[in-house]
Amino acid sequence: MHANKASPATEKDGRNISVDMYPFIRKYKDGSIERFLRSPFVLASSDQAGNRGVATRDVVVDKATGVSVRLFLPSRAAETAGRNELPLVIYVHGGSFCTESAFGRRTYHRYVTSLAASAGALVVSVEYRLAPEFPIPAAYDDAWAALQWAASLSDPWLASYVDPARTFLAGDSAGGNIVYHTAVRASHEVNDEMMDIAGLIMVHPYFWGAKRLPSELAWVDDSEGAAAVFPPYGVDRLWPFVTAGQAGNDDSRIDPPASEISSLACRRVLIAVAGKDTLRDRGLDLSDRIRDHASPRPWMMQGRREVTVVESEGEDHGFHLYSPLRTTSKRLMGSIVEFINQQPNSSPANRMVLGVPTTPFKDVFGYGMAMKSWGTRSSMPRNGATYMKIGRVGPSNKISVRLPMPAAVLWTRVINNFF
Repeated sequence: MHANKASPATEKDGRNISVDMYPFIRKYKDGSIERFLRSPFVLASSDQAGNRGVATRDVVVDKATGVSVRLFLPSRAAETAGRNELPLVIYVHGGSFCTESAFGRRTYHRYVTSLAASAGALVVSVEYRLAPEFPIPAAYDDAWAALQWAASLSDPWLASYVDPARTFLAGDSAGGNIVYHTAVRASHEVNDEMMDIAGLIMVHPYFWGAKRLPSELAWVDDSEGAAAVFPPYGVDRLWPFVTAGQAGNDDSRIDPPASEISSLACRRVLIAVAGKDTLRDRGLDLSDRIRDHASPRPWMMQGRREVTVVESEGEDHGFHLYSPLRTTSKRLMGSIVEFINQQPNSSPANRMVLGVPTTPFKDVFGYGMAMKSWGTRSSMPRNGATYMKIGRVGPSNKISVRLPMPAAVLWTRVINNFF
């Protein structure tokens, strides 16, 4: 653990703090919640020209809970209707289970628009309920409700444009954990009316455990003195918080057992990790276990799954989301698009090392400066299955407030990363 770690605050503006997870979220003893990640909401629109050729529409899928989805339909769908049906992607956003939104302009609305346009897929982005107001497993239930709704093909866009046999579950960070559990649930509760899961995509997924991996113990300052987004002791505090104190880091929902992994019915899995992400080796470990634990499904290639691993060297958690025009971000998106559009039963790509980013990753939102005292770690080499390396750089429950920017973080830097 880093020697200069700052202790969480206990009071702010005269209010006693119950849980301090700045710069993400803060809970006060009076029950109020303060969220710091701020991305203005954007309304859905049928104007494809103003949104990269993608029309959007919002639908409430569960009136009892208020859970909704935003549909992203690329314009090419209308041109191919009746001839080439589109893949369907159920996307679940990240944000530590307690922040962010499918409707955020700068983050997930923009990212999913890019995914739909690039992959030529109809994307259903899930607006799930957030912890701590709605602790886990609420987010799991909401993602499952969204999948069931999509499987019913009751929406006219889904009925007209998608190929149910090409359904993918995708998510990043906490969303990666959620879609994993959605896939597990689909594997157990599948019936004749449920669409198959063609592939599972997890980008920088949140998995953890009570026992440290060797790489998670190796925290030292790097040459720039920057800090990772999620230091290990910060991650340690997350799961008890989002489960309302009902579970610790030994919970099987963040450290899946072998029996559960082997039950996954999907043939193909893509896991993306970032070289400087604290969660990196958990993702690599999960990829190994998914590959090595044979499925009991007789229709899968002798029980083996195609597992693709994409590693972005020198990058930290969520870089692709906050800096989408970055070279490594574009290559990661390209890998996901290729995975979605890959023909069934085709061979996975060989291990690849893709180009070198020409500029270092910029500290969007001032994460590194806010966490400077939390330290960094060195990464540990690891073998994967199909393995690509990118770069070698040397709404009521969604309360949003402005994140105070450190003085050294210039607004021009933030704007350059957003636009």
